[in-house]
Parts: sequence; structure tokens; C-alpha cells
Amino acid sequence: MKKIITVLSSLICVFSSTAQTNSVKDNYTKMDTTITMRDGVKLYTVIYIPKDNTERYPFLIERTPYSAGPYGTNNFARRIGPNEALMNEKYIFVYQDVRGRYMSEGVNLEVTPYIPNKKTKKDVDESSDTYDTVDWLLKNIKNNNGRAGLYGISYPGFYATASLPGAHPAIRAVSPQAPVTDEFIGDDANHNGAFYLLDNFSFMNFFDMERNRPVQDYAKPLFMANSKDAYQFYLKMATIKNTNGAAYYNNKSVIWNEYLQHDTYDAYWKARNIRPHLKNITIPTLVVGGWFDAEDLFGALHTYEAIEKQSPKNNNFLVMGPWTHGAWAGGDWSKFATHDFGSNTSKFFQDSLQTTFFNFYLKDKGHFNAAEATVFETGSNEWKSYPVWPPQNAQPVSYYFNQNHALTLQQPAGNGYDEYISDPAKPVPYTNGIYGRRNNEYMAEDQRFAAVRPDVITFETPELTQDVTLSGGIIADLFVSTTGTDADFIVKLIDVLPDNEPNIKNAPRGFTMAGMQRLVRAEVMRGKFRNSYEKPEAFVPNQISEVKFNLNDVAHTFKKGHKIMVQVQSSWFPLIDRNPQQFMRIPDAEEKDFQKATISIFHNAANASKIILPVLQ
Repeated sequence: MKKIITVLSSLICVFSSTAQTNSVKDNYTKMDTTITMRDGVKLYTVIYIPKDNTERYPFLIERTPYSAGPYGTNNFARRIGPNEALMNEKYIFVYQDVRGRYMSEGVNLEVTPYIPNKKTKKDVDESSDTYDTVDWLLKNIKNNNGRAGLYGISYPGFYATASLPGAHPAIRAVSPQAPVTDEFIGDDANHNGAFYLLDNFSFMNFFDMERNRPVQDYAKPLFMANSKDAYQFYLKMATIKNTNGAAYYNNKSVIWNEYLQHDTYDAYWKARNIRPHLKNITIPTLVVGGWFDAEDLFGALHTYEAIEKQSPKNNNFLVMGPWTHGAWAGGDWSKFATHDFGSNTSKFFQDSLQTTFFNFYLKDKGHFNAAEATVFETGSNEWKSYPVWPPQNAQPVSYYFNQNHALTLQQPAGNGYDEYISDPAKPVPYTNGIYGRRNNEYMAEDQRFAAVRPDVITFETPELTQDVTLSGGIIADLFVSTTGTDADFIVKLIDVLPDNEPNIKNAPRGFTMAGMQRLVRAEVMRGKFRNSYEKPEAFVPNQISEVKFNLNDVAHTFKKGHKIMVQVQSSWFPLIDRNPQQFMRIPDAEEKDFQKATISIFHNAANASKIILPVLQ
């Protein structure tokens, strides 16, 4: 999403290159203008209008904090619209800098809170800005058919979602794609209260740069920090508090300071959760996400869920593919990491789902016959269609932790437990290798490097005698104790490949697929939030506590001959910040506050730790 500069750079290159091509320049007239919002703030808007005026066209709008450029009526984008097919279909394509970003006036707010009861013209949010924009376009751009659609990936995905409550009646189709949705529970900034240090530290350096007036480009990042080894870089930095040292943010980033100030699920984060406002939505929605999206997998799944529960009669569709963040907008996506999907999954989405969705609802062209949920099932490499997500025939099945690191369908007996020492000075790395930035393949990475560590415990089934297909949400239900007063718990669901698995073509020297422990899904829970995100609670040292939390949904088949493995650990560095393992405000922690702790995971009759999997019947 918003947090990965390399992804943003590639998208900007695709959608906003100053290189002019005949297909855009010869077929569209470009207009740069400003549109005045109800409070007087002017938003910079770039409009591409088809030269062919033999028919009337709908608007297809992307509102973005990442630049609506290239700017100037003679500078054309290389490609416009969400995909080439839609560009060739001809729409009136609209790009807008949201308030406070690039060439627009105003002040930018982090995931602008929605105002449900607007009383004056000064009560503005992304919904009202979208409303005012659509209203102006209808009145001032000739040859429109009176309909508008919105789309966007990541932060623009949030702006698409934000158009839904209080929507202009001309908005007839919206596609939030990897939308930022709840930054404390599961997107971008935090997962279950654990701060996503690696992505946010890098991103805010470039995103929250000073801007005193509208600009075509931002001058420079807040600081220079060239890291070739992120693990060592953040270990040397030592504490979150040190990120505001003179060499780094130095209190120059408003949003960074907001992140550090609001370390519980308080009014700041709740106001930025748009899900409660997605009720009584009547606009058809196409929510899109990727199973390997490291930024906003939660956002896609839970935006769909919120609309489904609060607007049950709406035409609400979900598409989940084997994609990283925004990969469905690119060209060929038939492979990722060690996965070979056997087909170009991004082209399937663009041609069969996205193009037909907008054509049908905005142009009355053709049909949109997609099932409510279209999901790619990894493991079997098949697209599946369901009338609802999760599928109704997916049933929760408990896999229990047991003696001798076994993962079984039988509840444990006796007084079993496993323990490890969690040492903040030697945190478990989230990836195997040395990377300056986040390794984008970590969500499908071989976990054998972690399994051999003494601070990671594993539980594994025997070889499966038949395929086991999971479709839906996963629950980790742990019974734990710690010698400290706080702890993190990372639970990883892993597909163990058989010993006769053939190697992939061009495999790195020494790498073998045989016995690979391929990550399927993982999530973290900051232990003090185990009972409440609003009111954290300390652990009582050496007292057993239940830590129960959700992992993001999955659609995956464990093939016959494979094994199901679960790994549990208490650090995932530097993807998430280190927990001092003492109950305190972590942004205030000093280096001396970080302490070793002995963590115990119990698996006995009274305290039966388990993972609950959605097994398709």
C-alpha cells in the first residue's frame, strides 16, 4: 500500500509517466483545472476527455495523495485508467490530488476521518470532496452520461471507499482495491497493536515531507538513512523513541508523532476506521485484494465484510488473487516467489472482472455475471467462485498443539508445555537474508531458517493422506505464560512440502524445495491487547493467560503428502518493533527497559493451545 516506495514508484511510472504515446494523446484531450470544494479549498484535477464525441461517456475517477500528474495540458500520461482495456473503451478519466497533497490546497490528514453529520460548509472529509468533485464534473464537462465510478489501490483505495457513505447520486460503481481501512487492528501502521516499524519508518520519511504550498514535487525526504541491512540498522537504533532523534524524524513529521502518541485504540484510530460508516450502501462495489499483500490484506477482506454485514442487499463483490500489493494492475502475474500459478492472474482480473464491472454499471454494456466472491486458491492454483465469503461449507476445525511438537485433531492430555527464551537483543528476523528494505516475498518464504532457532517452537501434522482445503478466517488460540509483563505472539501457518518436491527452475545455489516450509499466513498479537485494544492489560508473571486472535483469511489447499505446520515466536524483526516485554508505553521505552523473558506455550487438557482452521467440507 502506501508504505512501499518501490511499488509506488512503479505505479507512478505506469500511470503518470511524462512519456507521450499516440494512444492517449491521439484519442484524448487533456484538461488541467482546479475544482473548488464547499469550504473554498481548491483541488487540482487532471481530466482526459475522449476526442470521439459520437457518444456520451461516464467518469472514472482516481483520487490520490501520490500526484495526479503529469501536470500541464501538453504533458500526457503514458497510460490512463486502471487497465489498458478500459482506456481503449473510452471513459472520461479523472485524476485528483486530494487536499493538502501536491498541487491541491488545504491540509492533508492521515486517513481523513469521516464526518457523518455535517452541519456547516467547514465540515469536510473525503466523502464531501468526492461529492463536490462529481457535482462539478457533471456540470462542467460536456458529453458525459451522468454516471461516475471510482477506483484506487492502497491509499487511493481508501479514497474510493470514502466515496461510499454520503455518496453523490451519480456514483454508480466503486472499486476499493487494497484499501487502507483500520490502521490499528490490521493495516499498515499496526497489526493487533504491534507497530509495523520497517514499512512505516521508510514510508513517512518520504510521505510526510514539509509542504507550505501546492507543489508539483516534494523537495527531499525528512532525513537520509541508507540501510543495506535493515535488521542491523534497526537493532542499532535500539528504541522507537530514538526514531525522533536528530538524525531521523526529529519531531518534523506530524503523522509519525501521531503514530507514537496514540499507542492504544483510542479516538484517533477509531475515527480513522471507516468500516462503521459503510452501512446502507446501494452502490455496486468491487473490492479487490491480494493474498500476498503485506500492506492491506486486512483492508480488502474487512471492507468487503463491513459492506456485506451493514448493506446486505447491495451488489457487493470480492476478488482475492495471488497478488502482492497492487500486482493485479500490472502485466504478467503468473509467478511469485516459489509459486507458479499456471496462468496470468492479473490479466484474468483486468479482462474478466474489472473491465466488465465498470462497463456494465457505468455504460450498460454487456453483463457482469461474476459470483459474489471470486478467489484464487493457492496450492491447487485454481480460481474458485462462491455465493458468499467465507464459503458456507467451510467449517472450523481445531488443530491442537501436542507433545513432541505434534499438531493433531486430538485434544492433549497430561501437563504438556513448551518454552523458549525471548531475547529482545536477538529478535527473530522476519526474513532469511540481508535486505535494506522489506523483502516483498516474505509472505511466501521458506521458514526453515526460523524453525531451527531456539526461540521458535513448531508443531506439525503427519503427512496428509488427502487434500485439506482452507477457505476463510483462521483463529490462533494460545494459552501462555511469561516471566515478564508483556509479550508479542506471532503465529505462522505453514505448508511443508514433501521430500520429493522438485526444485524450481533457476533456484539459487543450495536452495531446495524438498521439505520447504512455505509460509501461508502469519499474524502478530501484542499481548497486552489480548482482552482489549482500548485498555491494555499487563500479564501476571508466570500466570497462564489465554491469547486468542484472528489471522487474515486464506484460500489454500494443503496437498496430499504435504504437512501442516504452525510456528510460534515472540519477535518478528524489524517488520514489527521490539517489545520490551515489560508493560509500558513502548514509544517511551529506553534501551535498559528491554528484558529477556521465558515464554511458555501450554498444551494440556485444561489449557489446550490450538489453531482453528476453516476446512472446506
